[in-house]
Amino acid sequence: MVTQKYINQIAYKIVGCAIEVHKELGPGLLESVYEACLLDELKSQQLKVASQIVIPVIYKGKNLGAFLKLDILVEDLVIVELKAVEQMIPVYRAQLLSHMKLTEKPKGLLINFHCENITKQLIPLVNEYFANLPIE
Repeated sequence: MVTQKYINQIAYKIVGCAIEVHKELGPGLLESVYEACLLDELKSQQLKVASQIVIPVIYKGKNLGAFLKLDILVEDLVIVELKAVEQMIPVYRAQLLSHMKLTEKPKGLLINFHCENITKQLIPLVNEYFANLPIE
Protein backbone atom coordinates (compact mmCIF):
# COMPACT_ATOMS: atom_id res chain seq x y z
CA MET A 1 0.00 0.00 0.00
CA VAL A 2 1.27 3.45 -0.91
CA THR A 3 1.57 5.77 2.09
CA GLN A 4 2.98 9.22 2.76
CA LYS A 5 5.83 7.57 4.67
CA TYR A 6 6.68 5.30 1.72
CA ILE A 7 6.71 8.24 -0.72
CA ASN A 8 8.89 10.28 1.64
CA GLN A 9 11.34 7.35 1.89
CA ILE A 10 11.60 7.31 -1.91
CA ALA A 11 12.15 11.09 -1.96
CA TYR A 12 14.87 10.72 0.69
CA LYS A 13 16.68 8.17 -1.52
CA ILE A 14 16.35 10.46 -4.55
CA VAL A 15 17.87 13.38 -2.65
CA GLY A 16 20.71 11.14 -1.46
CA CYS A 17 21.40 10.13 -5.05
CA ALA A 18 21.34 13.76 -6.20
CA ILE A 19 23.79 14.70 -3.45
CA GLU A 20 26.09 11.87 -4.55
CA VAL A 21 26.01 13.05 -8.19
CA HIS A 22 26.65 16.65 -7.16
CA LYS A 23 29.50 15.61 -4.86
CA GLU A 24 31.09 13.65 -7.71
CA LEU A 25 30.60 16.20 -10.53
CA GLY A 26 30.18 19.60 -8.88
CA PRO A 27 28.25 22.52 -10.39
CA GLY A 28 28.54 24.00 -13.86
CA LEU A 29 27.60 21.15 -16.20
CA LEU A 30 24.63 20.71 -18.49
CA GLU A 31 21.32 19.47 -17.09
CA SER A 32 21.48 16.45 -19.42
CA VAL A 33 24.76 15.34 -17.83
CA TYR A 34 23.28 15.48 -14.34
CA GLU A 35 20.19 13.66 -15.55
CA ALA A 36 22.21 10.76 -17.01
CA CYS A 37 24.27 10.43 -13.85
CA LEU A 38 21.27 10.73 -11.54
CA LEU A 39 19.43 8.03 -13.50
CA ASP A 40 22.41 5.72 -13.08
CA GLU A 41 22.60 6.49 -9.36
CA LEU A 42 18.86 5.90 -8.87
CA LYS A 43 19.06 2.56 -10.71
CA SER A 44 21.98 1.54 -8.50
CA GLN A 45 19.59 1.97 -5.56
CA GLN A 46 17.15 -0.47 -7.23
CA LEU A 47 14.61 2.28 -7.86
CA LYS A 48 12.31 2.04 -10.88
CA VAL A 49 12.98 5.10 -13.02
CA ALA A 50 11.85 6.51 -16.33
CA SER A 51 13.10 9.68 -18.00
CA GLN A 52 11.91 12.23 -20.54
CA ILE A 53 8.38 10.85 -20.37
CA VAL A 54 5.94 12.49 -22.76
CA ILE A 55 2.53 12.95 -21.17
CA PRO A 56 -0.46 14.03 -23.28
CA VAL A 57 -2.41 16.92 -21.79
CA ILE A 58 -6.12 16.11 -21.67
CA TYR A 59 -8.23 19.26 -21.77
CA LYS A 60 -11.90 18.88 -20.83
CA GLY A 61 -11.74 15.22 -21.74
CA LYS A 62 -10.07 15.82 -25.11
CA ASN A 63 -6.54 15.16 -26.28
CA LEU A 64 -5.72 18.24 -28.34
CA GLY A 65 -2.16 17.15 -29.18
CA ALA A 66 -0.46 19.17 -26.45
CA PHE A 67 1.96 17.37 -24.16
CA LEU A 68 4.37 17.88 -21.32
CA LYS A 69 7.65 16.15 -20.66
CA LEU A 70 8.77 14.89 -17.26
CA ASP A 71 12.52 14.84 -16.57
CA ILE A 72 12.44 11.80 -14.28
CA LEU A 73 9.67 9.73 -12.70
CA VAL A 74 10.70 7.48 -9.80
CA GLU A 75 8.63 4.44 -8.74
CA ASP A 76 5.73 5.96 -10.72
CA LEU A 77 5.15 8.25 -7.72
CA VAL A 78 7.72 11.05 -7.51
CA ILE A 79 8.43 13.53 -10.31
CA VAL A 80 11.97 14.90 -10.34
CA GLU A 81 12.47 18.14 -12.22
CA LEU A 82 16.13 18.93 -12.78
CA LYS A 83 17.71 22.32 -13.28
CA ALA A 84 21.25 23.57 -13.81
CA VAL A 85 20.59 27.29 -13.44
CA GLU A 86 22.13 30.17 -11.51
CA GLN A 87 18.83 31.24 -10.02
CA MET A 88 15.67 29.31 -9.26
CA ILE A 89 12.58 31.25 -10.33
CA PRO A 90 8.96 30.79 -9.18
CA VAL A 91 7.78 29.47 -12.56
CA TYR A 92 9.84 26.27 -12.02
CA ARG A 93 7.84 25.52 -8.87
CA ALA A 94 4.55 26.29 -10.64
CA GLN A 95 5.57 24.06 -13.55
CA LEU A 96 6.29 21.13 -11.25
CA LEU A 97 3.00 21.60 -9.39
CA SER A 98 1.16 21.57 -12.74
CA HIS A 99 2.99 18.41 -13.82
CA MET A 100 2.03 16.75 -10.53
CA LYS A 101 -1.61 17.75 -10.95
CA LEU A 102 -1.88 16.68 -14.60
CA THR A 103 -0.24 13.29 -13.91
CA GLU A 104 -1.90 12.81 -10.50
CA LYS A 105 1.47 12.18 -8.83
CA PRO A 106 1.65 12.95 -5.09
CA LYS A 107 5.18 14.34 -4.76
CA GLY A 108 7.69 16.31 -6.75
CA LEU A 109 11.28 17.35 -6.22
CA LEU A 110 12.82 20.38 -7.88
CA ILE A 111 16.60 19.94 -7.83
CA ASN A 112 19.14 22.53 -9.00
CA PHE A 113 22.64 21.22 -9.63
CA HIS A 114 24.15 24.64 -10.30
CA CYS A 115 24.78 25.47 -6.65
CA GLU A 116 27.17 24.76 -3.81
CA ASN A 117 24.74 22.72 -1.71
CA ILE A 118 21.89 20.71 -3.26
CA THR A 119 19.81 20.59 -0.09
CA LYS A 120 19.74 24.39 0.26
CA GLN A 121 18.07 24.83 -3.14
CA LEU A 122 16.00 21.63 -3.15
CA ILE A 123 12.26 22.28 -3.31
CA PRO A 124 10.05 19.34 -2.27
CA LEU A 125 6.37 19.67 -3.20
CA VAL A 126 3.27 17.67 -2.33
CA ASN A 127 -0.36 18.06 -3.35
CA GLU A 128 -3.86 16.81 -2.55
CA TYR A 129 -3.01 13.32 -3.83
CA PHE A 130 -0.31 13.13 -1.17
CA ALA A 131 -2.60 14.62 1.51
CA ASN A 132 -5.26 11.96 0.79
CA LEU A 133 -2.87 9.04 1.34
CA PRO A 134 -2.58 7.27 4.69
CA ILE A 135 0.36 8.50 6.76
CA GLU A 136 1.79 5.04 7.46
